[in-house]
Amino acid sequence: MRSAIHPTSITRPAALAAPHRLLFLGGAVAVLLSMAWWAVELGAGSLGIDLPQPSIPPAWAHAMLAQYGMLPPFMLGFLLTVFPRWLGRPPLRVRHYLPLFVLQFGGYLLAVTGLLDRPRVMLAGFVLMLAALVLALGLLGGMLRAAGTRVQHAQSCFLALLLGALGEAAFVAYLLGAPWWWAMLAIQVGTFGFLLPMFVSVCHRMIPFFSANVVPGYRMLRPRWSLPLLWGLLLGHLALSLAHGFAWLWVVDAPLTLVLAWHAWAWQPWLAMRPGLLAVLHVAFAWLPLAFLLFTLQSAVLAATGIYVLGRAPLHALAIGFFGSMLVAMVTRVTQGHSGRPLRMGGAAWFGFATLQAVAAARIIAALGVDRELWLLLSAGGWLLAFAPWVARSAWIVLTPRADGAEG
Repeated sequence: MRSAIHPTSITRPAALAAPHRLLFLGGAVAVLLSMAWWAVELGAGSLGIDLPQPSIPPAWAHAMLAQYGMLPPFMLGFLLTVFPRWLGRPPLRVRHYLPLFVLQFGGYLLAVTGLLDRPRVMLAGFVLMLAALVLALGLLGGMLRAAGTRVQHAQSCFLALLLGALGEAAFVAYLLGAPWWWAMLAIQVGTFGFLLPMFVSVCHRMIPFFSANVVPGYRMLRPRWSLPLLWGLLLGHLALSLAHGFAWLWVVDAPLTLVLAWHAWAWQPWLAMRPGLLAVLHVAFAWLPLAFLLFTLQSAVLAATGIYVLGRAPLHALAIGFFGSMLVAMVTRVTQGHSGRPLRMGGAAWFGFATLQAVAAARIIAALGVDRELWLLLSAGGWLLAFAPWVARSAWIVLTPRADGAEG
C-alpha cells in the first residue's frame, strides 16, 4: 500500500528559504562574471587580440553591468529580508521573490550575453532587470503603505531604488535610440542617486546597530537630520555632474566629506575592532569620506588652475574601496547571522576584504596614469582573486540549511 506524501512534508530547497539567499547567490555569480568579462576585455585590448565587442562603449557596459546587474541582487535580497522586520510586516513568501530573482538574474545573464555584439539580447536583459526593480518597488512600496509607522531608513532605501529604476529606464531608452547622454544620465544616477544613497542608508542604520549589539556600553548614534542632509548633498553632486559643473563640485563635496567623516568618527571605530566582522564594517565605511576628500581636491584644483587631476581615482576609491569593501563586510555579516553561524569573518572573507584594499590602491594608481593599462589589468584580476573564494563560501552557505536548524 502506497503512503501518501503530504505537500508540507516536501523539503524546500535551502536557497528558497529566505529572499536574501536566492538573490545573494545571483549576485555572487554576477560579481565573478562581470569582472571576468572586464578582465578579458582589458587583457585582449592590451595584447591586441580581437574579441566580439559590445554595441556600446565597453566602459559604459562595464559601469552599467556593475551598477545595475552586479550589485542590485545583494541590495534586493537584503531589502526584501529586512523590510518586514523594519516595518513590522509578515515575511515575504517564495511567490513574491522568486519571480523577482528570475527577472533580475535572467536579465543579467542576457545582458552579459549581449556583450558579444548582440545588441537586442543586451536590450532584453536590461528590460528584464528594469522589470525586477519595478517589481521590487511594488513589493517594498506595499509594505511601506501598510506599515503603521514611518521608518526613515526604509523610506530612504525606497527612494534610492526608485531613482535606480529611473536610471535603468534611461539606459533602456538609450539602447532604443535615445541620444548618448541618456546613457551618461543612467551611469551618473546609478552611482550618486541609486547605489550611494542605498549603501549610506543601510550603513546609517546597521553599523551603529551591529556595533551596539557587540560592544558593551556603546552609544548608538543614528541622527535623523543626517540622512536628509546627505541626500541633498548627493543630489547636488549628481546635478552638478550632469551639468558638467565639475569645477563647482567642491561646493557640495567638501561638506559631504565633513559629514561623512563625522559619522565615521562618531560611530567610535576604536571601540569596534573586535570581532573582525564588526571592524571591517567601520574600515569599509572609512573609504567613503576619503573618496569625497579626493573628489573635493580634484574639483578645487580644477576651479583654481583649470587642470583636471587625479583622473578616476576618486570614483574608484568610492566604487572599489567603499562599495566593494562594504559589500564583503555587510553580506558576510548578514550571511553568517541569517544562517545560524558564528559571527566571524572566516578565512575566505578576510582574504577577499584584504585583497580588495590592495585592488582599490592599484586602481587609484592606474587612474594617476602610472603604467595605466598594467594597473587596470592588475586591479581587474585582483578583484577576481579577492572574490572567488568568498563567492564559493557564500554560495555554499546560501545553498545549505541553517547551521542551527532554524527556518530562514
